[in-house]
Amino acid sequence: MTGISSLPPAKLAAHEAAVARLTADYAAVPPGVPVRLAKPTSNLFRFRDTPQNAADVPEKRHLDVSAFGHVIHVDPKTATAVVGGMTTYEDLCDATLPHGLMPFVVPQLKTITLGGAVTGLGIESTSLRNGMPHESVLEMQILTGDGRVVVATEDNEHRDLYRGFPNSYGTLGYSLALTIELQEVSPYVHLRHFAFRDPKRCMDAIAEIAASGAYRGHRADFVDGTAFSTEELYLTVGAFSDKAPWLSDYTGQQVFYQSQRRTREDFLIVKDYIWRWDTDWFWCSHPFGVQNKLIRPFWPKKYRRSDVYRKLVAFDRKHGLTEALYERRGQQPREDVIQDIEVPVERGHEFLDFFEKKVGMTPVWMCPLRLRGDRVWPLYPLQPGEVYVNFGFWGQVELPPGQRDGYYNRMIEEEVSALGGHKSLYSTSFYDEEEFRARYNGPGYDKLKAAYDGSGRLLGLYDKCVRGR
Repeated sequence: MTGISSLPPAKLAAHEAAVARLTADYAAVPPGVPVRLAKPTSNLFRFRDTPQNAADVPEKRHLDVSAFGHVIHVDPKTATAVVGGMTTYEDLCDATLPHGLMPFVVPQLKTITLGGAVTGLGIESTSLRNGMPHESVLEMQILTGDGRVVVATEDNEHRDLYRGFPNSYGTLGYSLALTIELQEVSPYVHLRHFAFRDPKRCMDAIAEIAASGAYRGHRADFVDGTAFSTEELYLTVGAFSDKAPWLSDYTGQQVFYQSQRRTREDFLIVKDYIWRWDTDWFWCSHPFGVQNKLIRPFWPKKYRRSDVYRKLVAFDRKHGLTEALYERRGQQPREDVIQDIEVPVERGHEFLDFFEKKVGMTPVWMCPLRLRGDRVWPLYPLQPGEVYVNFGFWGQVELPPGQRDGYYNRMIEEEVSALGGHKSLYSTSFYDEEEFRARYNGPGYDKLKAAYDGSGRLLGLYDKCVRGR
């Protein structure tokens, strides 16, 4: 199987019928009415204040894309799958793991969708070896902004859309089905946690792993880490294994990131490894008390999930509960500092030093990455062969007296730019339009927008990712 056209007849007919319904619904949206996808979950963190006057809120039409939220077909012989663009990675892995297969890159959270990870970029601990999710996509079926349904591949007439779809955040169109490569897996993952006492040595170790594919004799099928401070950092190096002398479980009472400080070696079944971060949303479940040993046994396991915590955050933001509490206590306002950025590995220690001194929020996730091949993806200009380290940090920081919201995030944006890095656009951004266009290839984006959404039915990239319209 090499794509949608090779699907078994019954699956192809069902998919084509769903495509026909969606295109008709899209065509029926009046010009000028904003279009959104009716999705039950979101992993974006671009919260915006709701206008007090309902008349100021533009009418929106939400498209029902539920028909594209499942795995259409898995072909174990070719190690490929055709997957609906709105399919969560949780469902995707549930469909592929029984065949001894998994996607080349599985982002950290269960409800991230395949289409979202491709158009918005995704990353995980296989990214040093396998790049980013869009690099293992063989074919994209896309409903474009101008209402066409096209199939884009590396070598057909829509090759520019294929290359430009990553980091377009649904502003050129929506992925309906993607054909992806899969990799073979072993039943277990053998982890070793390596401790470092300064960021430079930690970054040097990442560079060594990138060059050799191993660290201190341990094969590096997976690499990521956690910085608790510039004097306490850990790299976790994982290798597929057919055997496991013991197994740990971080879906129950134990918390994965805390294990990095306590143990030097660990074994997980592959599924538990894939979702090791989701149970506690990395460490962000802490404010809800879930990591408290007295509370955790009574918090139902089915609610120990990133999407549950995300909904709690959205509820809090909507009703201003935490903000009101800080106000009553006479505390300074706090700024959300929720970002993923990456800088070249040789500059990684500089970023960690800056972040500890100027922001001071811990822990920080560290995930090395490198493009899988020599292809260039024009809207997110990583350089082939270059090793980067993604730093993820998610929380709130008290603002200094007299400073306004955006103080820390603007400072981070400036530092990342100075270090030759990039910033993911899933969260709040503060770039002015000129700098944004310079950093995310505005001219290249304009050509794609003109070719696939010439009338501007969908928001532009700057409007969506910075202005938040």
